[in-house]
Amino acid sequence: MSDKPSVLFVCVKNGGKSQMAAGLMRHLAGDRIDAHSAGTRPGTALNELSMASLDELGIDLADEKPKPIDPDLLRTVDLVVTLGREAQVEPVAGVRIINWDTDEPSDRGIDGIERMRLVRDDIETRVRHLLAELDLPTS
Repeated sequence: MSDKPSVLFVCVKNGGKSQMAAGLMRHLAGDRIDAHSAGTRPGTALNELSMASLDELGIDLADEKPKPIDPDLLRTVDLVVTLGREAQVEPVAGVRIINWDTDEPSDRGIDGIERMRLVRDDIETRVRHLLAELDLPTS
């Protein structure tokens, strides 16, 4: 582990929530943290509405794509954050794993970009709390 904290955000497809979390972390913390994302069963494309909701904040993930968990990266990060109830990561010695059971507005009949904004805002709040826990102020 380096002096700079590193976090791996994981969801199932790595097309929405974990990409959002990593993008928000990089946006808020800049180069003070290494933020990565991956999926347990990666899809083939990023969720367009997720990316549109981030674009509203000036966060561009056009260069990102869904990817699987890199075992070497998994062994070297300081923290793994799973997003949602379905993503499961096998424990690795010395690596803390936490779960964010993120808001799911579709359970309340909220869909489309409104749903994505609510998911984004929930994840952003959690990222800000994590930054405070790591003692890294937001930009």
